[in-house]
Amino acid sequence: MKFSFRALTQSLIITLGASLAMAGVASAAPKTTFKVGYTIYVGFMPMGYLKDSGILKKWADKYGIEIEMMAVNDYVGSINQFIAGDLDAVGVAGMDALTMPAAGGVDTSIFLITDYSNGNDVLMSKSASSIAELKDKEVYLVEYSVSHYLLNRALVLNGMSGVGEVKTVNISDADIAAAYLANPDIQNAAAWKPMTADMIAGSPDTKVLFDSAQIPGEIMDVFIGNTEVLKENPAFGKALTGAWYEALAAIKAGGDTAKPVNEYMASALGTDQAGLKTQIDTTFFFYTPAEAVTFLTDAKTGTIMDDIRKFSFDRGLFGQGATNVDAIGIELADGTVLGDPANIKLRVDASYAKLGADGGL
Repeated sequence: MKFSFRALTQSLIITLGASLAMAGVASAAPKTTFKVGYTIYVGFMPMGYLKDSGILKKWADKYGIEIEMMAVNDYVGSINQFIAGDLDAVGVAGMDALTMPAAGGVDTSIFLITDYSNGNDVLMSKSASSIAELKDKEVYLVEYSVSHYLLNRALVLNGMSGVGEVKTVNISDADIAAAYLANPDIQNAAAWKPMTADMIAGSPDTKVLFDSAQIPGEIMDVFIGNTEVLKENPAFGKALTGAWYEALAAIKAGGDTAKPVNEYMASALGTDQAGLKTQIDTTFFFYTPAEAVTFLTDAKTGTIMDDIRKFSFDRGLFGQGATNVDAIGIELADGTVLGDPANIKLRVDASYAKLGADGGL
C-alpha cells in the first residue's frame, strides 16, 4: 500500500502561496453543516471508522449539527480544499499546517492532535554506518516534506550544521521504494512507512541511521480548522473531538472492544492485522484528551514549533514575501507567540482537548 501523505514540492508551495492572495477566508457565519477531510494514513484512519460506525453522527446530533467526513485521495489537494473553504477541517502533518495555509495567509488553528510519528519516518543507508558518513553524499527523499525535516534534525543532532552538508535529491513518494531497491547508485534515503518497511526488508545491506522515535513529538499529525470558523461554531470542534476520543478509547481498550476499529483501519490501509500492528507500533497515539492537553501545553512543544518554523523559513517555505523567520506569528497554547504577534496565522488550541479531559464535551 502506498499513499501521498506529506508529499510537497516547492512548485506546489509557490503555486498555493500565489493562489491564496485571491482566495477568500472561509465564512465565519454560524452554520450547522461541516465538512472534514482526511487522507489515508494510520494516524487518521479512525476518522473513517467514526463515520461508518455512527459515532460521528451521535456526537453531531448531540450538538445539533451535521458533519460530513470524507477520505480525500490527494493530500495536497485536501489542504487546497481547506484553504478554499471547501473543507472546515483537514488532517495534516503539523509542519504543513504552517507552510501551506498559515504561510499563505489563512488564520489556522490546530485543534485536535491525533498522534506523532514514533519510528514511522526513517533515514537509512546501504553504505554509511553513521550520520557523519553522509557528509557530501546524496540523500534521496521527498524534498520540503517531513523527510527533509527528519534529515535536518538527524544531521544537527549529530554535530553537523544541517541539510547543507549533504546533497538532497528529490524523488516522489510513489517512486522512492522501487528506486532504492533497484538502483545501486541510490545509497541513502529518507522516507516513511509503509515504504520504509519494504526498503529495509528488500535490502539486506540497509542500516537505519535515524528515525522519528529519536525526536519524539516533532513529526506530529493534527486536524486544523479555520480559526474564525471554530470561534463562531464551537459545537463543531466539540463534536469532532468527542467522537475522536470515543474511537481512541475503543482502540486503547483492546480485545473485542477494539476489534471493529482495527478491522476497519486495516482494510482501509490495504493491509492485515499484522501489517496494521507494525504501523501502530511506530505511531504514538494520544489516546485520551488529557494526554493531548499535556503535550500541547508542554514547553517542549513550543521548542518543537520553533524548530519547525526555523527549518521551514530556511528552506523558503514561508513564501517569497517572508524576509525573516519571525514573519509569521505562531500562538502557542499558553498564549506565547513565536514570531510576529501582529501576524498570527497558526494557533495551537488545546481548549477542546481540555474540555474533554474535564468531562465538558
